[in-house]
Order: sequence, then structure tokens, then C-alpha cells
Amino acid sequence: MKPTVILYNPQSSANQKPILPLALLAVGAVLEGKVDYQIVDGNLETDALATLDRLIAGSDAPLLGVTVMPGPQLQQAVPLCRELKRRHPRLTIVWGGYFPTQHWDSCLRAEYVDYVVRGHGEMVFAQLLDALSSGTLNLSSIPGLAYRDQAGRPVTNPEAPIPHPAHLPPMNFDRLPLERYVRRTFLGTRTLGYHSSYGCPFFCNFCAVVNMVNGRWLPQTAAQMVSVVETYHRRWGVNAVEFYDNNFFTHEKRVAEFSERILPLNIAWWGEGRIDTMLKFSDQTWRLMRGSGLRMVFLGAESGSMETLKRMDKGGKMSPDKTLEIARRMKAWGIVPEFSFVMGNPPDPETDTRQTMEFIRQVKAVNPASEIIMYLYSPVPLSGELYEQARADGFAFPETLEEWISPEWLNFSQRRSTKMPWIRQTLQQRIHDFERVLNAYYPTTTDLNLTGPWRNLLRAASATRYHLRFYRFPLELRALHRLIAYQRPETSGF
Repeated sequence: MKPTVILYNPQSSANQKPILPLALLAVGAVLEGKVDYQIVDGNLETDALATLDRLIAGSDAPLLGVTVMPGPQLQQAVPLCRELKRRHPRLTIVWGGYFPTQHWDSCLRAEYVDYVVRGHGEMVFAQLLDALSSGTLNLSSIPGLAYRDQAGRPVTNPEAPIPHPAHLPPMNFDRLPLERYVRRTFLGTRTLGYHSSYGCPFFCNFCAVVNMVNGRWLPQTAAQMVSVVETYHRRWGVNAVEFYDNNFFTHEKRVAEFSERILPLNIAWWGEGRIDTMLKFSDQTWRLMRGSGLRMVFLGAESGSMETLKRMDKGGKMSPDKTLEIARRMKAWGIVPEFSFVMGNPPDPETDTRQTMEFIRQVKAVNPASEIIMYLYSPVPLSGELYEQARADGFAFPETLEEWISPEWLNFSQRRSTKMPWIRQTLQQRIHDFERVLNAYYPTTTDLNLTGPWRNLLRAASATRYHLRFYRFPLELRALHRLIAYQRPETSGF
């Protein structure tokens, strides 16, 4: 008998409207017509434990598949799965997603996690279900699966090939109450998200995506993307779409075709790209993107230091000058660049931070509309100069899930850790103070509640500090930000 499958998305934020759990819709698409399954989103539940407990109790052979991101999702998933396993010892719990892919061994040290699906797990999960249903548990034959061997030790098979999203079955959006995911954002009054490609063709050694895809990028066709957007628009009145692809703009021809096809829909959209790639786009493609409603692009500028970019394996194709060039080009086309910077990189975090702070000022001088997002460098479990330097400085990942959900590691997961061994507390405070002054002098355009008078007040209150480069102890700006409930884009999104 095939198990009854429950696919669960842990709560990610109590303060935001929920994001459509596309990963579970993708897994569900390969189960349609084969397995009885249900998707439960913790962001929509008032008591997720009670809901799951009821569903599991009513099943003869229950299996719970949980998708887990580091941070708040992990913090909820750990005690919930522990309690469900206590109540239902026969329950099979399978974890997948970003966090288990990277830290499968820590997951399997928890007695309440039975299996881990690593990487893009649609087909891996389906193969595991077939093995469990048939009773022939030849686990070593399933690529992408991690499990315990006969001695109880965590082991993993080689990662599975990435399934091509163009060849996967379409998502069944009727499995969820989609209207509850439609949000008002900076982009539009009715916004939904979508994921149209897997992977990224680059090998930046600070990025965990590299460890998951090994330089592969597999896209849906422009026609498939347009079909989804048209469905969003027709059925739910969507007028804005966020594309969560790791690198949406990899292939210029696909982007241009997509842009041309959606022109009649009159929607706005957002995606993530790479600076050196988009600098190669023709004026015709930029014209199509702007005309089709592209409002903002997330771009990894990463650092104002050429030496740091080289250590990130971005130096051969990226440079601070190219960041300034794309800022100028996007200003000319009226598309907002959203630049991310990784601060405090080893081996010399002080110099790295100072250079990047000055470079951010240059970016703002070139294009004041540029959004700036700053993170502290957080190692990912792969080889590379930055990671090896972090290990040499005493960095080590937790070995258990209980450690991972501690406040210290929750901050680490959100790139706000105060415990990096190579970054002194004084440097972290300097970064936070600079961020506070910068966000006051150039308030984000994505905060819909920030009216013109408040923007003017913030800019006036921070002008002297910004021009004099006096960032220390901006207590008056902290009070203003609290008064107006200022939304930092890296933590609150659009």
C-alpha cells in the first residue's frame, strides 16, 4: 500500500503575508495521480501541530515530507517533528530543501528525521516513495538520498541529476488557496512569485547554490513561463510577479522572448541576475524588459574590493567598475538595481568593510535609486579560500539540530550573527551604524508605508552624518526608524 503523503511547509514569518510554497507544488506535481497527498502550509495554520496530528492519525501509513530553510523554518520544524514522532512512532519523516541538502548529517543525527532528500528532490522523493511502498529498501540505489546505515550512521548517496524544469509536469495551483498568497508589494497591488529555472552557471565560492548544482543552469522555456503568468493574471488578477530563480537573466534570448510575450499583460516583475551577464544585453533587450514591466533586478555586487571578488571566484568576470557601469545603465533605463554586499570577509575584514562602505557611497552617487542590501559574510560548507580561511579562524558548523535552532545560529542563518570569530564586535557595530545612516539618507523605495514627509524627515536627520561620514551611535536615527517601523528590504522583502 502506498503511503498517504503530507507535504509540509514550516512557518517562515509571523509578520508577513505567506510566500507561495513553490517547492512543495513542484514535488506534488510529480505525485499527481500516483499518490494521495496533501499540502499543509504552516504560514496559513493557526495550529500547525494540531492539523498535522489530525491528518497523521487518520492515515494508515503516513509519511511527512518537510521542506526546510535555515532560520525561522528550521526553528519551527525541529520541535514540531520531534513532537509528531513522539506521538506517532510509525510516522516516516523526510526532510528536504536548502538546509538538509547542506547539513544532511546533522539532520540524520536527530532520531525524528528518517530520510533526507538532497538537492532538487522531486524525482528523488518519488523514488523513495516507490521504495517504501514496494518494501524493497535498496536505499543505496537512490541518488540524492541520505539515510542511516545498518550501524545507525548518517550516510549519503551521490547527488541526483537536476531534473529539467522544462520537462517536469506543471504545478497544480488548486492544491492551495492561492488567493491567500496574493500580496500588495512595491511591484504591484496583487503580487505572486514563481520559479522558472534551476541552478546557476557560475562558481562563486561564498554561495551555497554552487554546492547544489555544480555550475548547471536549467530553464523553462519562455512560453512555459508566460503560460504561468497568464494563469496568474487571468485567475487571480495578478499584476506583478517575483521570479525567485537563482539567476533569472542567464540567457538573453529567453529573457527577451519572455519580455515580448508578456507586453500585453501590463504587469510588473522582478528577478535576480548577474552584473557581468546583464552588461552584455543589447539595447533592444533592455527596451523589451523595461516595456514589459521590469521594475527592479537583484544583483550580487558583493564587494567594493577587487581582491575580495577574486577570492570569491568572481574577480575574473566581475569588478567594482562593472557594478558602477550597471548602476548607470539601469538608471538610464529606469530600472532599479538592488545590490547585495557581503561585508567583513576574511582574511582582513576591517579593510574589506572599509573599502566596501566607501564603494557603496560611489554606487549611490552614480544612481541614488539603487537599493543596498548588506550581509555579514557567512560560510557555506564547501571548499574555497573564504571558507578555508574561516575554518582557520576557528569557525565550525553545529553538529546537531538543537544547536542549529539556538538564538546564536538563528542569527547566523539570517546573516546577522554576532559570533563570527574573525569579526570583532566593534566592526559589526560599525557596519550596523553605517547601514542605519545609509537607510535614513536613502530610504528604501520598497516600503509602501513610508510616505514623502517621513522620507524627507529621515533624509534631513541623517544628512550631516552621511556627508561627514560620522556613523557612530546614530541613536536619533534608530529612534526614527522604530517610530515609523522602517522595513529593511533584506529582512522584510517587498
